[in-house]
Amino acid sequence: MITEDELARIALALPGVAHEGRAFAIGGKGFAWTWNERVTPGKPRVPNPDVLAVRVANEQEKQELIAADPATFFTEPHYNGFPAVLVRLAVVDAAELTELLTDAWRTRASKTLLKELDAR
Repeated sequence: MITEDELARIALALPGVAHEGRAFAIGGKGFAWTWNERVTPGKPRVPNPDVLAVRVANEQEKQELIAADPATFFTEPHYNGFPAVLVRLAVVDAAELTELLTDAWRTRASKTLLKELDAR
C-alpha cells in the first residue's frame, strides 16, 4: 500500500513539481491527482484517497495498462477519451508508481525540465 507520504516523496522528487494535497502539477499542468468518485448518481463526486488518477501519453497507453493489470489499473466513463488511468494505491508498488509518475511528469514537463531530469 502506497502511503500519502510515499506518494508525495515520489512525485516531489521530480523537478519543478508543485502540489496541493494529493494533486501534483508541473507548470500549472496536472499530472496526478486524487480520483473524485461518483458514489451516488446525481450527487457531486467525492475524493477517493485510495485511487490516484495519473496522466498517460495517450488512450492506447491507458488501455494497455488496464489490459495488462486490471487489478491495479482501471478507468470509468468520465475518463473516456482522456489520457489518464486510475491506479489503486493498495495494489501498485513503489517502483511501478515511480515509473508511472515519471512518465506522467514527462507528458507535462518543459524541454528544460526534461533535460534536467535526464541529466540526473
